[in-house]
Amino acid sequence: QVQLVESGGGLVQAGGSLRLSCAVSGRTISVYGMGWFRQAPGKEREFVAGISYNGGSTAYGDSVKGRFTISRDNAKNTVYLRMNSLKPEDTGVYYCATDRAALTILVHRTAGWYDYWGQGTQVTVSS
Repeated sequence: QVQLVESGGGLVQAGGSLRLSCAVSGRTISVYGMGWFRQAPGKEREFVAGISYNGGSTAYGDSVKGRFTISRDNAKNTVYLRMNSLKPEDTGVYYCATDRAALTILVHRTAGWYDYWGQGTQVTVSS
């Protein structure tokens, strides 16, 4: 059974930083790309960041580019999202997910490419 558990969310003031973690069990992520998505109240889930199976390729949503950094530690079966210069519009539930395609350097931006999802962690940025 594949499980993804996000952690590291919380309440932070605008301009602050957080680091989210996503620990995966039941699947060795070293051959799979990983992604972070977020969903704000009343809005659709949006792509935040993704990383290829070997870390060689990354991609970011336009609204977070230059502020967020995705990384992975395959030895720990964990993916991270470092979030700097947070803004109130970054508020939402953040989800990590595993790409259904193995051993691809492509970073997929659409949720349909991802097959397993975590329960999410809340990030709230106050102004």
